[in-house]
Amino acid sequence: MNTTSSFTLDQIQFDLPTIINTTKSIYQNISWLQVIISLVVIILTYDQLMYQIRKGSIAGPAFKVWPIIGPFLESLDPKFEEYKSKWDSGDLSCVSIFHKFVVIASSRDLARKILGSPKYVKPCVVDVAIKILRPTNWVFLDGKAHTDYRRGLNGLFSQKALEIYIPVQEKYMDIYLKKFVNYDSPRQFFPEFRELLCALSLRTFCGDYITEEQISLIADNYYRITAALELVNFPIILPYTKTWYGKKIADETMKIFEDCAAMSKVEINDKDSKPACVMDEWIYLMKQAREGHDETNPDSKLLVREFTNREISEAIFTFLFASQDASSSLACWLFQIVSDRPDVVKKIREEQLRVRNNDPSVPLDLNLINEMTYTNNVVKESLRYRPPVLMVPYVVKQSFPVTDTYTAPKGSMIIPTLYPALHDPEVYPQPDEFIPERWENATGDMYKRNWLVFGTGPHVCLGKNYVLMLFTGMLGKFVMNADLIHHKTDLSEEIKVFATIFPKDDLILEWKSRDPTVL
Repeated sequence: MNTTSSFTLDQIQFDLPTIINTTKSIYQNISWLQVIISLVVIILTYDQLMYQIRKGSIAGPAFKVWPIIGPFLESLDPKFEEYKSKWDSGDLSCVSIFHKFVVIASSRDLARKILGSPKYVKPCVVDVAIKILRPTNWVFLDGKAHTDYRRGLNGLFSQKALEIYIPVQEKYMDIYLKKFVNYDSPRQFFPEFRELLCALSLRTFCGDYITEEQISLIADNYYRITAALELVNFPIILPYTKTWYGKKIADETMKIFEDCAAMSKVEINDKDSKPACVMDEWIYLMKQAREGHDETNPDSKLLVREFTNREISEAIFTFLFASQDASSSLACWLFQIVSDRPDVVKKIREEQLRVRNNDPSVPLDLNLINEMTYTNNVVKESLRYRPPVLMVPYVVKQSFPVTDTYTAPKGSMIIPTLYPALHDPEVYPQPDEFIPERWENATGDMYKRNWLVFGTGPHVCLGKNYVLMLFTGMLGKFVMNADLIHHKTDLSEEIKVFATIFPKDDLILEWKSRDPTVL
């Protein structure tokens, strides 16, 4: 045994000079080109190997056709048809772009499982989002920190709070309705609705603390933030790129919101004014919590903690981010769909006069909107038929057993898809038809397991009741007071993906004032 070991050691010692000389010779004779080619081969092999390991048995390309970057170039111009093809390929499918492995879940049950698994996943929006929205933003909180923060926001969208926001919303509905009917020719309404929804959101969130000039500035520039937060974008912020402009405008916008929060605190805390907007209501809830908190009692809990102006500004910005594109999408599809269906328009007008006792001048309030059952069903059916948000990106915090046969690797992105659940023929018969009447006798799955428009789980949309209230009131008011003429094109029914979804021709509409007392 010892002899064998000694012999082996002697051999190694005897061969060492030869090994050194051979290595030196190879080093001296190899070219930089050969080194680079060798490194490229190693990197490409590693990239393909890791893709195969992560992919496992789920659907997806057999190999990365474009090494390293994957389908990055195609993703710069996303197409709905390509997304749908991916969903149809299997309950789980995948792509790999740069360093990011992406798992796509297209079935209802898998989407719900992912959305309800905070132990394994957390929202990530897109890679660059944490830089644009700021790392301290509440949307990136997880677990108890997220739950505690969200508790302080729930009261902002209660029935009592929603009632407060209606007067300012109706004021701006009237302003834009007058603007629309005074246009002398048809025009694309994608930008018009973006401006309208931005103004409505900002006045609802910030009240009179934000100026008309600031609203105009944010509305004009907001599309740059949308572009910077597309699902696929370059992950590093370089000067004068989409992400650079997005961050710059986001910072400027949050500074405006921070100033508004300071003014709201003076109004509510010092002047004891009544809440008139989301900021006011938030600060009023903080004030109530302080006054109801007994510091001498160790069992007394502060129901709503104190939030700084910066925290308020970041949260309001996420409300705008969450509402602006999705609301603009809903407005485009809703008014296109309704303008193409005279029978729907007739029923909305009949309902509007009935709930108003034939007086079109009756102002909106929450009780009135709650009586607009058919109009509300039209809004719900539009959300189902053309859901603004197709997918919600999450990042995997730890290896996630999505099914019995597949585990999503830690660090990958996993994307539950909402569209297929809303077009499930077993739950929504004739899913590709627009049928508001289906909601008159809705089943549990229609309202619950398949109703993923606003997500589900711990990150379900805070503003779901707000959205239905706003659009029910707005649709009724606009259809009652105007004839909408849709100038159809070959692209009207085609779907364009820009963060959310829009008609590819950007919706060409013409508005004409009408007598609201006439059916």
